[in-house]
Amino acid sequence: MTTTLHRAPVPAKLAVLAGLGVATVVLPGPVPAMLLLAGVIAAAAVAQVPRRVALAGLRPVAMVVLALGAVQWWQRGWLTAVEAMSDLTALVLAATVVLATTPVDDLLDAVVRGVRPLRRVGLDPELTALAVMLMLRTVPALLDLVAEVRDAARARGLGRHPRALLVPAAIRTVARARLVGDALVARGIGDTTDR
Repeated sequence: MTTTLHRAPVPAKLAVLAGLGVATVVLPGPVPAMLLLAGVIAAAAVAQVPRRVALAGLRPVAMVVLALGAVQWWQRGWLTAVEAMSDLTALVLAATVVLATTPVDDLLDAVVRGVRPLRRVGLDPELTALAVMLMLRTVPALLDLVAEVRDAARARGLGRHPRALLVPAAIRTVARARLVGDALVARGIGDTTDR
């Protein structure tokens, strides 16, 4: 699939994503927030991002969006709740569109080129790209992990009991993080003693 957004340069897409983040801060009120969200939805349509991909990107933050909206409604009114929910949804959907229209290798190359000037202050571009890649790979893996824990809880007849879900998910997440850390250390990644 090659839409206009697929062919757009990666730095331009990342710049627009960063600009959207700034716009959600400097443009107060629910109307600009809803316009930004409408613009991102239009961009997703132009990029022909499948609905299931867009929903999969939004699913992990759906509860956060709802909780944020409820708290804002309770503390500051429904207009602020609409603004907060629209801003967060627009940012997550925009990131989903960028990821859906950009090959991971191109994205990592752009990250390396973008942070290369910061090598002078001690930032390693390759390690930064590795961190981004790990983040991109970890999010779906954690979602799969949570789904496995939920299925195991259901099999034990515990349904949606929070303790049956949260505690095993937290333990398995920490275990996975330790395994990844051990694998990185075993390969000498991030070890600066030999430099």
